[in-house]
Amino acid sequence: MQTDVMDDFFYYLQIERGLSDNTLQSYRRDINRYHQFLTAEQAKQWDNVDRRMIIQFLYQLNDTGKSPATIARMLSSIRLFHQFLIRESITKQDPSLHIETPKKARKLPDILSMKEVDKLLAVPTTTALGIRNKAMLELMYATGLRVTELVSLKINDLHLTMGFLRCMGKGSKERIVPLGNIAIQAINTYLDESRGKLLKKNTDTGILFLNQHGRPMTRQGFWKVLKQITKDANIYKNITPHTLRHSFATHLLENGADLRAVQEMLGHADISTTQIYTHVTKARLKDIYQSHHPRA
Repeated sequence: MQTDVMDDFFYYLQIERGLSDNTLQSYRRDINRYHQFLTAEQAKQWDNVDRRMIIQFLYQLNDTGKSPATIARMLSSIRLFHQFLIRESITKQDPSLHIETPKKARKLPDILSMKEVDKLLAVPTTTALGIRNKAMLELMYATGLRVTELVSLKINDLHLTMGFLRCMGKGSKERIVPLGNIAIQAINTYLDESRGKLLKKNTDTGILFLNQHGRPMTRQGFWKVLKQITKDANIYKNITPHTLRHSFATHLLENGADLRAVQEMLGHADISTTQIYTHVTKARLKDIYQSHHPRA
């Protein structure tokens, strides 16, 4: 079974679809695993693949404990791959058609309360690293950026006097995100008092946030910083970088923000993705009612 076709597919995803490296790696893992299964099934050509094989593959994933969300994502990758094979005239039919996608359980995202946000953002700013950490957290909560977007930000992406930043999101889609005064102040303090100390004698690449060695902050580096700050703040939730993004969106909606505006700020292609936060706000209202109404 040809594997060079797979390389062509990944190249198509990267160049023509403009997918990010992380998304590309996800497709690569999915299709490689699919290919391994088909090889074990002794499928000689891509044209030999039929509907039964794909369903058997999905059952195998289920038997190994994969979640409905993972299986649904895998099926989506397979569908896109078979559409590519037809487009390239390698096969004439799509065996993935009419295979039902497993229903994904809709898990409400974990968020922080306003009190917990205040505790998290009360970062000591007596050192260069502390000032940087304060700026990163204020920026994350003020904008709802993904962690990859945060660590990719360049100084030139900031327009602090105008009160916004320019962000390159998934699929290389650019968006403009407003900034609040507190976040702007924290970033200015970082630029004036901290970044130069962290940079030391390293070559300045223009990346906004630097680690203690003067090199660009990584996703893993930010994760470690957040874990330590959460521990120091005595917050016992399992907080991830995405928790700040979830909290940003939920708190906006709770305070009357328009759903379309929140969708724009988060960079969601589909508003149905943003609507999950309306369920979060309803769940929180129910909790408040149960906790405080005398006859609840």
